[in-house]
Amino acid sequence: MKNIHCKMFGHNFRVTRHVTYHVKEYTCKNCKRELTTNGNGRLTALTPKFKEINDVLERIHRKRSKKKTETSPLIPISDLLIFSH
Repeated sequence: MKNIHCKMFGHNFRVTRHVTYHVKEYTCKNCKRELTTNGNGRLTALTPKFKEINDVLERIHRKRSKKKTETSPLIPISDLLIFSH
């Protein structure tokens, strides 16, 4: 019975997980169908292979974004040069 709504009106996808900035996992609110973004940017069924790929991508993404924030210290405003005419 859940699929009748999806067959008549289409799926109602919600983002369930942000893997990276561009890769996300989606789940239909009604029928619980799961999709993810593939390498071409299109939606694909979330298979165990894609789940594993997304886990690795998320781990790498978190590691790199954490490294960027640690290595880029903020420059104090007093050290900036101000030019005026």
